[in-house]
Amino acid sequence: MPDPRVAFEDLIRRHQTAVWRYLRALGARPDAAEELLQETFVVAWQKGVEDRGVLATGTFLRRIARNLLLRQRRAQGRRDELLIELADSAWQRDCVADDGEAWLLSLQHCRDQLPERARAAIDGWYGGANRDGVAATLGLHPDGLKTLLQRARALLRACIERHRRNDP
Repeated sequence: MPDPRVAFEDLIRRHQTAVWRYLRALGARPDAAEELLQETFVVAWQKGVEDRGVLATGTFLRRIARNLLLRQRRAQGRRDELLIELADSAWQRDCVADDGEAWLLSLQHCRDQLPERARAAIDGWYGGANRDGVAATLGLHPDGLKTLLQRARALLRACIERHRRNDP
């Protein structure tokens, strides 16, 4: 009889990247996604999760992660249920089949197509720097950075949609 701990470690290896990406897609910051990922697998172990195939097990783990994120947000006094539901729907539509891999490839391709200044703003902002620091690096007022980021996100969104439509 196989050791259940070894089987669970294999399950973690197969699903951890997808669950972390899912939490990020739902709006969790990287550090929060890491903590929620660990908690997701603790809950899964406590519930006695069994590997019932990639799709079924992935769905089960995403539900745990989603519920933990909602609980965390409620404890912080935030009410993000609608945003999380919309992000979950987008994940189900675009990412469930490949754990978001094609979407990430589209994002990387489109990020590389951005003008240099917009790419620097995106990289600085999503790299964890604060707004004033990114703005100063680019020689912008913080409100100017906000506008640049809005434009860069719109360019990324349009490019990703075009790129994803053209992919089989």
